[in-house]
Amino acid sequence: MDKEIVLKAIANDTRMSILTLLLRHNYCVRALANELDLAEATISQHLKVLREAGLLVGEKRGYFMHYDVERSALLELAKEIEALAGIEREGCRPEDRNDCPAVEEQACPKKGQCDDEVKEFCHGPGHGRDDGEGEGHHGNCSCHKS
Repeated sequence: MDKEIVLKAIANDTRMSILTLLLRHNYCVRALANELDLAEATISQHLKVLREAGLLVGEKRGYFMHYDVERSALLELAKEIEALAGIEREGCRPEDRNDCPAVEEQACPKKGQCDDEVKEFCHGPGHGRDDGEGEGHHGNCSCHKS
């Protein structure tokens, strides 16, 4: 199963409606067109996308092809999404990475020229203190350094 193709196929509202109908009952193109109030040609194009994604199987009944959902493909996708949702978040440790912008020193455009009010506004409470190490100071800016 190609996840990208499957996800693109089900991302369309009409195709999702077709899948929902076909999960409840087998339909031919004409019946789907009547249910969704769309042209048969439009339904055929959507069915083609769903078939190519591996989400549908067809069974010839007389002159008509009746479609059903390949539930195993949906279940496989559901397992992958569930595994994705189960990934545990790790704590951010920018100091362990060389490519993390959080560890880069942010230069203040007016290096050393900001008054206390501007420092507090731009950098938060405690940044206006003279010692440059005010409460909550993140140490990433250069506005307190000369």
